[in-house]
Amino acid sequence: MKEGQTGQAAMEFLMTYGWAILVVLIAIGALAYFGVLNPGRFFPSSCTLMPGLDCTEFKVSSGSSQVQLFMRNGLGKSIDFSSLNIDTNLDNVGDCTAVDPASISDGALSSQINIDDCSITGNDGDSFRVNIIGTYTLGGGSLSHTMLGSLVTKVES
Repeated sequence: MKEGQTGQAAMEFLMTYGWAILVVLIAIGALAYFGVLNPGRFFPSSCTLMPGLDCTEFKVSSGSSQVQLFMRNGLGKSIDFSSLNIDTNLDNVGDCTAVDPASISDGALSSQINIDDCSITGNDGDSFRVNIIGTYTLGGGSLSHTMLGSLVTKVES
């Protein structure tokens, strides 16, 4: 090949594959714009407290600005919460408090815990992440402990 022909072949190669790469990038951009590639749709809801204490069911309601929880105690001792707070700003300061904190016997499921007046922003289906902060004593003891958990779910009406 002559020197001019190799330059022309290189330009043709770059132009052909350049257009193909541009079309692929535009297609990916369109999918991302319309929400098809939104990773938040694929993450499961989760509630993590501390070892031995589980969130068995939870719901975040935008209409009533309320977080509802059910907890199961597997600590081997009863647990008495003196306070149970939701931290909506993720700064480890309680922004809304349970009206009636839970007392849960060993192996038992709590009654429904309602945490009202939370600043829940977003529409139905939007992702919602908060910290759960609790102060408790074990088995009727006198030492106070602090629990820090997390709740990730979707907002419901």
